[in-house]
Amino acid sequence: MLSKSSMRFLFLILVQFATLTTSTPNLAKFIQCVSVHSLHSSTPLSSAIFTPNTSQFTTVLQSSAQNLRYLVPSMPKPEFIFTPLQDSHVQAAVICSKQLGLHLRVRSGGHDYEGLSYVSEIETPFIIVDLAKLRSINVDIQDNSAWIQAGATNGEVYYRIAEKSKIHAYPAGLCTSLGIGGHITGGAYGSMMRKYGLAADNVLDARIVDANGRILDRAAMGEDLFWAIRGGGGASFGVILWWKIKLVPVPQTVTVFTVAKTLQQGATKLLYRWQQVVDKLDDDLFIRVIIQATKVGNTTKRTISTAYNALFLGDANRLLQVMQKSFPELGLTRKDCIETSWLRSIVYIGGFPSGTAPEVLLQGKSLNKAFFKAKSDFVKVPIPEAGIEGLWTRFLAEDSPLSIWTPYGGMMSRISETETPFPHRQGTIFMIQYLTSWTEGEKGTAKHVDWIRKLYNYMARYVSMFPREAYVNYRDLDLGMNNKNNTNFIEASVWGYKYFKDNFNRLVKVKSRVDPDNFFRHEQSIPPLPPQKKI
Repeated sequence: MLSKSSMRFLFLILVQFATLTTSTPNLAKFIQCVSVHSLHSSTPLSSAIFTPNTSQFTTVLQSSAQNLRYLVPSMPKPEFIFTPLQDSHVQAAVICSKQLGLHLRVRSGGHDYEGLSYVSEIETPFIIVDLAKLRSINVDIQDNSAWIQAGATNGEVYYRIAEKSKIHAYPAGLCTSLGIGGHITGGAYGSMMRKYGLAADNVLDARIVDANGRILDRAAMGEDLFWAIRGGGGASFGVILWWKIKLVPVPQTVTVFTVAKTLQQGATKLLYRWQQVVDKLDDDLFIRVIIQATKVGNTTKRTISTAYNALFLGDANRLLQVMQKSFPELGLTRKDCIETSWLRSIVYIGGFPSGTAPEVLLQGKSLNKAFFKAKSDFVKVPIPEAGIEGLWTRFLAEDSPLSIWTPYGGMMSRISETETPFPHRQGTIFMIQYLTSWTEGEKGTAKHVDWIRKLYNYMARYVSMFPREAYVNYRDLDLGMNNKNNTNFIEASVWGYKYFKDNFNRLVKVKSRVDPDNFFRHEQSIPPLPPQKKI
């Protein structure tokens, strides 16, 4: 039975939305239901719901969405967007969506490569629950931990940690506008992965809303579900509300550098050498390679640039000693090295202009959006020079190709591949991300997607096999996808084993237990096993 004050509050909300509900028939029922199932808030729900009829709808929809391929007019749009103001709103959104039969998509940072957090191509109508207003960060230096709400970005997390301590950090991603909620669900790697492993390897606790609308912490959800959410991919098991992360020690002074080599400067042989040593380097040293096509000087002729972009957890003198012993071929000099703080190293590796203040990490969203398509691979045996040269030929045929080669080894080799759902551990030398972006809009999609698919086919002989592994946070629907109302284990296992290897089987078992009705679903969600028929 509602109190008189609750009834008045509900009446005011319904009046505010009376003009909107004609075009969105589910909205009034949703608002009423959320009002009943969530804690009273001084801010009316009307300020947290956006329909296509409201002036801010497009702005909110596009606010954190990164891939312009999924914002074109032909893509399905949500019936409405709900931006919860408190945990109980998320809880109520799950309960009410389930009661009303609404298909739900959840967005924390909008970086899903295939737009799955804000577009549903297999099931409409759908709604978006956008966690952008849930971004509290509570750092406890004495406990070496922090509780972080799912809508906070990596950049905000890093800044707030450094605000409290110059010798504490967190080993999450290099992209500072990633939403921490979804980021960790895929594993989440960064420049300290060789020292401390993934972000998901450094999670102590979590709070999630499960398929029954319950808010559960680690103790309440149990170790199987806690295992699944740390690398099993987003939006299959529940809605992440909070992560409790473990802070790791860093020195007051770290060193960064970027050394670029073109084809004319011996890029091919150097890259071959990098493959032979990079997973065996000192654990404090992370050297990735950023590969792009670029112009030769002021001419129209193109070449390949390979930029060796690095973080070293120590000073420049020790770095130079390590490099001289392990990778002298790069020719690193003291002039190449920049000694800085860990927080400023994030700004540097994030690609911001030289001299950018760390406060840029608080802007919360990326200003760089593009039409793009990406894929990933894992390499177990060095790619021969002839294979690299074939890659160059294909790169020079594309407008804006990009590939990032990320080193493994160190802690990544010492953590079992079953410790979390993220299985790409011992035996991996490096990971490859391939990406192409374009500016000619929707009309350029077919051409550029065809290019990256052909490149991916070419690389098959040089990368992991049986399965050909892929990184779930570099979502790729070319690997396969679920159909509406038919999340089939056999079909899903095609891409499931690529992302998770044998961990896919355990993920399916967890899914079958915690969400047997498959409420949390999308194009590549973990499928539940079909219910056993009674004989």
